[in-house]
Amino acid sequence: MRIWTTAVLASFWLISGVIGSEPINATSVLVENTTSSPAPANAKQITVSNIEFGLKRVDAKGNVTIFQTKRVPLQEGNTYGWRIKLKDYQGEVKWREVLRLPKPPETWGTDNGEDFSISADGTTSVTRRTQSATEGVIENFWTIAPGDPVGRHRIEVYINDRLISTFEFELIPVK
Repeated sequence: MRIWTTAVLASFWLISGVIGSEPINATSVLVENTTSSPAPANAKQITVSNIEFGLKRVDAKGNVTIFQTKRVPLQEGNTYGWRIKLKDYQGEVKWREVLRLPKPPETWGTDNGEDFSISADGTTSVTRRTQSATEGVIENFWTIAPGDPVGRHRIEVYINDRLISTFEFELIPVK
């Protein structure tokens, strides 16, 4: 699996996989529209205004949208992930993502040399990043690679060690 945060993808390969996908119920993804986290005295308070998870789509102008779904077609090149909008927040955010798979993939990988670790059994990865929250947005996406497992997956996102959201989804075989 590879993290692609800036890749520009052609949308034609998403269309076939998305047609068979099932839209996500927005209330199951939006934990709360206002979530506050305790902050150290010298840190800014973080309030979440929106949370999205699903397939990443990039249009011809490079604009990124998320097609919300809990069923991700297991098709090489499909990109899925999350985006979190922080209310009235500018600056850097320290976040951690825990990705749990039903079984180990053939390979794990990242592109940015970030703080990335894998559990001993190969089923869980932890990514830590300090990201500039341009317009209050932080996000992370994974691109499906050969050997990625079908089945139920889970992503937990933490900001400053506080659980912000959990995304449960399934990678499904493409017919």
